[in-house]
Amino acid sequence: MLGRAPPTVVGIDEAGRGAWLGPLIVGAVATPREQLAAIVATGARDSKTVSPARREAILEDLERCARVRTIGVDPREIDRHVTAGRLNELEARLFGTLAREFAPVEARVDACDANARRFGARVARHAGPGVRVLARHHADALEPIVGAASIAAKVRRDREIRALAASLGEEIGSGYPSDPVTLRFVRRTVDPRAPLPEWLRSSWATTRRVIGPGPPRTPTGEPR
Repeated sequence: MLGRAPPTVVGIDEAGRGAWLGPLIVGAVATPREQLAAIVATGARDSKTVSPARREAILEDLERCARVRTIGVDPREIDRHVTAGRLNELEARLFGTLAREFAPVEARVDACDANARRFGARVARHAGPGVRVLARHHADALEPIVGAASIAAKVRRDREIRALAASLGEEIGSGYPSDPVTLRFVRRTVDPRAPLPEWLRSSWATTRRVIGPGPPRTPTGEPR
């Protein structure tokens, strides 16, 4: 922890943790503390409460008044961490990597761990010196700058899902297992006897339930 409050505040959040298809995206929005009101003025809040078109518009405003960064992780990297029981550690590393870009900084992060303090400590270890981490549950709804980060992450993920759909020439929906469009797409296109496609998370229980166990697979999803 720093002895005094740093001059910059960064909000960090993710999109796609629970998705079945496509990447996990982590977003960060940083601004001088005295300019936090500009973040509020954009209307930034939890991305789940904002329409896709409005998210795009808010992100444009955020890019004019703050620094915005995103990083992504593909399904195979997610599978490796899920198989090892280290998904929270992966997120902490990604959060810390982004926070470190803005040091010295106060990082306000949405905690994915049931223990918010423990998650904050993990993020701080990856962020290194010069980063003060404040982790809390539902920070995307409670802190406008974390809501801004959730919008940055969600917009990039939505764009990547649209690009994936275009490359496949199929309607794939949101990529979440609760989406009937996504469910129909996977059932129609994935052959359980073949290697799983790179865009599908093989470690998800939904994969085993919908597609079946198929051939024995490695932690990367490839058949042995």
